[in-house]
Amino acid sequence: MPKNKTHSGTAKRVKITGSGKLRRQQTRLRHRLEVKPSTVTRRQSGTVPISPADVKQVKRLLGR
Repeated sequence: MPKNKTHSGTAKRVKITGSGKLRRQQTRLRHRLEVKPSTVTRRQSGTVPISPADVKQVKRLLGR
């Protein structure tokens, strides 16, 4: 039986924690940062868990 290939675009964007949870970066932090309040940029920094509705599909894309 052939192996499943990992979706490389998803693998670059999603990290799996030690307990198996999926985390991703938040959006809106790539450009035009000078017009956004620093409170917004601080709030958008860091990672957030992936929505429970999307976990099954993302895990399949990652080959898990």
